[in-house]
Amino acid sequence: MLTREWIKQYSFTEPRRNFMTNETLTRMDLAEAVFEEVGLSRNESADLVESVLQHISDALVRGENVKISSFGTFNIRDKSARVGRNPKTGEEVPINPRRVLSFRPSHTMKDKVGAGNK
Repeated sequence: MLTREWIKQYSFTEPRRNFMTNETLTRMDLAEAVFEEVGLSRNESADLVESVLQHISDALVRGENVKISSFGTFNIRDKSARVGRNPKTGEEVPINPRRVLSFRPSHTMKDKVGAGNK
């Protein structure tokens, strides 16, 4: 089980890649960072990343909000049915009710991202 103490002990301070490029951060990249920073085996690192992502996914499926300090909050919202319009024809089209996932970055994350644009 991940504890706050473990996370503080193994906090990642410096990125290993240039994130200003058009690259995408993947599960494999996260597992590799855990491998390099923490010293777990590659398999254990991949399992740890998978476990964390699975916990987040399971919570969201249950309709729970997921808040990660200094990162942001994932929210599930239930949208009700409504009537939309086809922009090309103007025809009214019913839109079914659905659940949507949204992400709201923390102020810390917004500041970090904003500083990266300078």
